[in-house]
Amino acid sequence: MAEVDGELVYELLRRIQSDLSEVKFDVHELKKRMTGADEALAGVNRRLDHQDDRLERIERRLDLHELAEAQKPYGPK
Repeated sequence: MAEVDGELVYELLRRIQSDLSEVKFDVHELKKRMTGADEALAGVNRRLDHQDDRLERIERRLDLHELAEAQKPYGPK
C-alpha cells in the first residue's frame, strides 16, 4: 500500500482552503447584490402602489369607478 505523503495532503488542504475562501467571497457578493435587487424591487412596488392609490382617488373624484370595475385588472397571466 502506498504511503501518504504529509506534504501532498497539506498542499491539497491549502488549495481547498483557498477555493473555499473564494467561494465565501463570491457568496457574500451575491448576497449584497440580491439585497440591492430586493430593495430596488420593493421601491418599484411602493411606487406602483402609490400610483394605484392615486388612480383610485382620481376615479372616485370623477365618478369613474363604475367604468373601472367593468375592466379586468392588469396582472400576470
